[in-house]
Amino acid sequence: MTRIALTGAGLVLPTELIEEQALLIEGERIVGWTGAAEIPSDYAVRRLNGGCLVPGFIDTQVNGGGDVLLNDMPSIEGMRTIARAHRRFGTTGMLPTLISDHPEVTDAAIGAAEAALAAGAPGVLGLHIEGPHLNPAKKGIHDAGRFTTIDESVLARLTRPTRGIRLVTLAPELAPPGTIRRLREAGVLVAAGHSLANHAQTRAALAEGLSGFTHLFNAMTQLGSREPGMVGAALTDRASHFGLIVDGFHVHPATLKVAIAARGIAGAMLVTDAMSPVGGSATSFTLMGQRVEMVDGMCRGPDGTLAGSALTMAEAFRNAIDMLGCSIVEASQMASGNPARFLGLAGETGAIAAGLRADLVHLDRQRRVTRTWIAGALEELGE
Repeated sequence: MTRIALTGAGLVLPTELIEEQALLIEGERIVGWTGAAEIPSDYAVRRLNGGCLVPGFIDTQVNGGGDVLLNDMPSIEGMRTIARAHRRFGTTGMLPTLISDHPEVTDAAIGAAEAALAAGAPGVLGLHIEGPHLNPAKKGIHDAGRFTTIDESVLARLTRPTRGIRLVTLAPELAPPGTIRRLREAGVLVAAGHSLANHAQTRAALAEGLSGFTHLFNAMTQLGSREPGMVGAALTDRASHFGLIVDGFHVHPATLKVAIAARGIAGAMLVTDAMSPVGGSATSFTLMGQRVEMVDGMCRGPDGTLAGSALTMAEAFRNAIDMLGCSIVEASQMASGNPARFLGLAGETGAIAAGLRADLVHLDRQRRVTRTWIAGALEELGE
């Protein structure tokens, strides 16, 4: 079994940054860390040129990458391409995300995730199905013509046994009573989004098993003085998680700071909501028949509606530090530790800790990705 000692970079642990320690990896797992003079003789030493090692980033909302949109290529090849495109930006685990589409496309995406997981496609952790059970009044860039209600056939599709993780985003006010509970009992994670649910409706969904909130603040009811809305429910619940798109466009940084101050770092997850141009060469694409242009770092539809993002997890990580004033440890929690807990993977990945999988990112002194490891397997390609 391969034994490697990584030296010359700081280690970002769950609670602190430590220096002058060598990270010991045996096969797919982290063994621990030690001083350079104490590295066992049977470990091959690899020296990194400064910077730091952080746990691999985990992104729960990735619509596309490498010029591929999952809706257009709901196959194992599509998922591999998307995961490969995002890996150079530090994403070592992701949920490829299907935007509201027809049942046959959803079926294809579910099958693709099964095939990708069976084949051990690096970085693919499961599937996020965002819609089509959303509120047309909060559709965003989604095609409301593809929205449907939840019935027994839909529940059968969404609860079909599969490998890996399945996350479903829905509008809880439109879900029949008991829907969220049935999904959770089948092992499906449920997030609220693209919704007009008020505070009471959202609280009822949380009591039924709602796990989180898709891109907090965007496409949902806001915090008000007399009606706290979905945002108020998200910020006062201590068990769920919410995704934050920290690109400076989707939500003002001051608003994001308020969310973190209210809920604490433990509730927040960095997500990209990335579209196909990320890691690719195209500057425009077609989504549900709409032309989307990427201009000044934003993806916008014909009417100016934000259509996902051109964000990478590496940029989101840096923005959390530069825009929100987070420490590197806090940014790491939001990029890795918190999403791992949300997905039920904290005992497997999401931190630099003995026994966990060696999913790692090396950042240079400018906090740019130089290389990644997934289960101990090195990829030299970075930003």
